[in-house]
Amino acid sequence: MTAPTGDWRLIREEARPGPMQMALDEVAAETAAAGGPATIRTYRWEPSCLTLGYRQDPETVDWAFCEREGIDVTRRQTGGGGIYHDANGDVAYSIAVPAADVPGELLDCYHLLCEPVLDAFDRLGIDAGYVEESVPELYRPACYLRELHPAHDVVAGGPGQTRGSDEAGRGDDAGGDAAERRKIAGNAQYRKRDAVVQHGSLTFSVDAARHLGTFADPPIAPTEFEERVVGMDELADVDRTDAVAAVEAALVAWVVGAADGDETGRDDVTLDRDGSWSSAELARAERLVEAKYRDEGWVRTRPGNGR
Repeated sequence: MTAPTGDWRLIREEARPGPMQMALDEVAAETAAAGGPATIRTYRWEPSCLTLGYRQDPETVDWAFCEREGIDVTRRQTGGGGIYHDANGDVAYSIAVPAADVPGELLDCYHLLCEPVLDAFDRLGIDAGYVEESVPELYRPACYLRELHPAHDVVAGGPGQTRGSDEAGRGDDAGGDAAERRKIAGNAQYRKRDAVVQHGSLTFSVDAARHLGTFADPPIAPTEFEERVVGMDELADVDRTDAVAAVEAALVAWVVGAADGDETGRDDVTLDRDGSWSSAELARAERLVEAKYRDEGWVRTRPGNGR
């Protein structure tokens, strides 16, 4: 399946604080719902940021660690557990599209919007896909340590794929034992003002100790975290720039419906490949940052003070 028809814009990777990135996702939804272009984008967390799931208990956060390490903390509109987004180890994307243009069934919509994510891993020579069978939960407050479910959790690797391996990439042996494949991405979506936003965190490099450090006394050792989570840099000989380029290329190809995102795609889609935010959108996002995504009542109250 390809993206819905209509007008789209690609906003290439921008480095901004987490509260602003979450505000921009919401603004992109408002723009799409109001008849503006749908948005595909990549982004970077600067500084590193812990995002809490919508209903996550703020008592699960080690606030002193985050302050000491200069890690931002905000709350997402999406549910699930917390995710530590490292400024260098995380590649983020989001898609904002009118709700009427995508399936109304949550999983159908989720799988449609995850297609470019799986394509991006394929472009990097990484064997990734939905986990084949459930894997038990290790620590509920952390998104990456919750139960892995075949309907939505994306895993990669296995004994047949490591960086520099001749077997890297898709193939009969590349994935190895399904039980040894590890989570490589966290994706979630929400609906707001007649639009759907799906955003995701694709792990480029794992820093287990720092990820776990953002949580209050997790009963998990870094070695256990590394047995559950894998980064792209462990599976393929790529740098972060390569990873971002692959995600952007996959998003473009998904929208235009053409291999490698060339110019010969569908004639029922327009895509501005050098899209940007309007001054009004940026101003709106700044207001949302102050009223919500950096507001203590939103971030430190469960669940987000109902906003």
